[in-house]
Amino acid sequence: MVVERVEKMSVEEFLDFAESSEEWYEYIDGEPIKMTGGKLNHFRLINRLQVLFERLLPESDYEVLGSGMLVRVGDARLVSPDVTVVCGEPETEADTRILLNPILVVEVISPSSLDHDRVMKRDFYQSVDSIHAYLIVEQDRMLVELYARGETGWQLQTFSQPDDEVPLAAVDCRLPLRDIYQRIEFGEA
Repeated sequence: MVVERVEKMSVEEFLDFAESSEEWYEYIDGEPIKMTGGKLNHFRLINRLQVLFERLLPESDYEVLGSGMLVRVGDARLVSPDVTVVCGEPETEADTRILLNPILVVEVISPSSLDHDRVMKRDFYQSVDSIHAYLIVEQDRMLVELYARGETGWQLQTFSQPDDEVPLAAVDCRLPLRDIYQRIEFGEA
């Protein structure tokens, strides 16, 4: 996804602006940031991850939310993960578009969003107390990075083989890479 910036505004102005826009925006330090659309693999991976989480997680304990839901990651920062998992009841601000208690967030990345998702968003997500895992899923090759909160801080693990399984202690399940990347053809989308 390519990031485009426009003029600064308050959170309230941003929410009004985003609601009336046909485009998708995040809000970073007073700036709405336009997120441009992804390619076929991007959307396939988001769908696949939502389906996997829905299948693997007990509906009574977890709720899986798709992209579009804003997550507060600072006083003047609202981002929209590709997939979000909440444990228990979702907590929102008065404006119910803003989620306060995700436990796991997922970003499907492309070459144009590497720095945004791998550096800036990683730092944002790691600053939110409720978030215990951040998954970065590459769309152009089989590679998943798991940042997991542990007793000694955040730990990074990478997975790149079809038989690998991503251990998600935060939600007590394992995601097989073979299932994540099912029907994904590298080099074409």
